[in-house]
Amino acid sequence: MGPERRVILGVDVGTTAVRAGAFALDGTARHVRAREYPLLQPVPGWQVQDPDVLVAATLAVMSACVADTAGAEVVALAVSSARYGLIGLDATLRPVTPLLTRRDTRSAEVARDLRVSGQSRELHRMSGTPVHPGSPLCKLIWFARHEPYLCATTRWWIGLKDYVVHRLTGTLVTELSSASGTGMFDVHRRVWSAGVLDLVGVSDGQLPPVLPTTGVLRLSAAAGRSVGLPSGTPVVVGAGDGPSSSLGMAAIDGTVGGLTLAATGALRTVVAAPLVDPAETFSCAALTEDAWVVGATVGNGGNVVGWAGHALAPDLRPASGDERAVPAFLGLAERVAPGSDGLVMLPYLLAERAPEGESGPPGAYLGLRGEHSRGHLVRAAVEGVCLQLGDVRDRLARLTPVSSVRLAGGAFRSPLWRAVMAAILDCPVRVSDAADDDAALGAAALGLFAIGLAPDLRGAITQLDPGSARAEPIAVDPALAAAYRGLRTKLPALVAVVGRIGEILDEVAAGPRVHWPADAMPRGAVGR
Repeated sequence: MGPERRVILGVDVGTTAVRAGAFALDGTARHVRAREYPLLQPVPGWQVQDPDVLVAATLAVMSACVADTAGAEVVALAVSSARYGLIGLDATLRPVTPLLTRRDTRSAEVARDLRVSGQSRELHRMSGTPVHPGSPLCKLIWFARHEPYLCATTRWWIGLKDYVVHRLTGTLVTELSSASGTGMFDVHRRVWSAGVLDLVGVSDGQLPPVLPTTGVLRLSAAAGRSVGLPSGTPVVVGAGDGPSSSLGMAAIDGTVGGLTLAATGALRTVVAAPLVDPAETFSCAALTEDAWVVGATVGNGGNVVGWAGHALAPDLRPASGDERAVPAFLGLAERVAPGSDGLVMLPYLLAERAPEGESGPPGAYLGLRGEHSRGHLVRAAVEGVCLQLGDVRDRLARLTPVSSVRLAGGAFRSPLWRAVMAAILDCPVRVSDAADDDAALGAAALGLFAIGLAPDLRGAITQLDPGSARAEPIAVDPALAAAYRGLRTKLPALVAVVGRIGEILDEVAAGPRVHWPADAMPRGAVGR
């Protein structure tokens, strides 16, 4: 059987969808399937999911990929997932909690307490993970404070990928990448930190053993029947979604940044050993034992511009519903001059994690005048997102050199997004074609290396995606770069001012509320 008849499956279990790809070992073909699932909010600030719903979706997309490549030999499957999730299991390995996702902010008070006490700095230095409400460390302290009976009866505390791998193989383990995102793992000594476990009130016997990201298990007979693969098929435990994305877009050289932009955005680079940010901003997670990914995620990416298009140009929404199509409303923005004629948007529609552990500044349009059109508002949204990511690159470059950037993600199908992002970065930029499946492709490449069918990570990604070596360069327009340079220098001051305005608005919102009697409701108001 030739290499064109051999494939490897890469599976990425994300926060809102699972994506699986079957990648030919000779790089000639890929078959990608995806399935979405709900993110539940039973209480404001709680963002949870049913772990078994995610597992069912994972098995379904894997089965579809196997069917798409009928007759091919599946040499292995490898798993990536969103990090920072937390699930409690009983002694029979069944969930006693939902999956608390990385978006769950119930432990915000815990994060603030750790920062005020000064403990956050040492915790970050030890674990590589900033103290924030999404981290398992803060979630476990929250459970200890608010659900002590549940804590006393919970046998295991695990992450999302740990649960998926257990359901695929029957083995309960974690791996270096996921462990390094818990806030409880000493990334320098490569062990669970006894002092931190005392702080959160769990024992190391309640946490899974930690394997390398290249660890190989075997597919169980039950899972094999569900997806159409032989039992015993190698299962590579893999890395988290961020490190997997960096590999999938071939941004694994020391001074190359990998910038992904879909609904959210992220910028990361690869270093040889754990690198801790003194400002407690960036996280550091393992890809392999000697490749660590340092960077940050922003919650306000393409979703901000999608909101602007929906709110301002509903008449230009694509009738086909094709998610791969470049939105027509971006054409309005293309007709507006760079800088949006003095209009600036701070794109914080969703709360971003601020260094102080608070929610950060609110979103805002600044400099709005009567001459501004909806095209200005849309372009300012694009520029605001790109300016935010440019600021992340500037701060990351102070920690480790980032001399060039690779772009990936559905947003960069748009010439406008590519041109603005390249001009704001103002460095050599290339676009990867791994628009939607970079994490699944990265998982597959790591799996190929793990089972010995590639000599190294670079060889693995080049083998599965030969085009990665020929990523399209983007010429940076000097005039466009100059237009944005001055705005970039003013961005921190604008964020600080709007942050203060946000604090004032929070104080107003916390004040007495006015309740209108039904017979005095102003015309046009809607009562409850």
